[in-house]
Amino acid sequence: MTDPTLTHLDARGQASMVDVTDKAETDRIARAMARIHMAPATLALILDGGHPKGDVLAVARIAGIQAAKKTWDLIPLCHPLLLTRIRVDISADSDTSLLIQTQCRVRGVTGVEMEALTAASVAALTLYDMCKAVDRGMVIEQICLLEKQGGRSGTWQREEATIKESTISEPEA
Repeated sequence: MTDPTLTHLDARGQASMVDVTDKAETDRIARAMARIHMAPATLALILDGGHPKGDVLAVARIAGIQAAKKTWDLIPLCHPLLLTRIRVDISADSDTSLLIQTQCRVRGVTGVEMEALTAASVAALTLYDMCKAVDRGMVIEQICLLEKQGGRSGTWQREEATIKESTISEPEA
């Protein structure tokens, strides 16, 4: 029996893109994060701008932005969205890790959670790719949704104490 809360399955249990034709357009925002742990020397190399591949953080930010825009192409049942804002912030949150925080916005009929999660994931993967020559032991973890706003289900916010709170705030007017 198909669980009715699994919206990407049809009545026969087969994968199906959700029909959003009759849903109302609303402003929707999602925030997500990922964390990448590395050796202190690797983090210092990145933060000091001494990496031989150039500005690793800038490349990871751009990769995250591109990924959010291509989510519908990467995740099979996601709808293409006309995103109105994509933000990717990367900051050191210890002497061995970078915190990637993303925010995506849209005025549309479906949410932007997957776009925010994809941006965080691909930014982390890009950091790994650019730094693997100096540190193959890096670990990507805590990829998660922090908050979503808008739509029929309203606002949801992560309350997990183990995750350092994201500092991405609402965009300036």
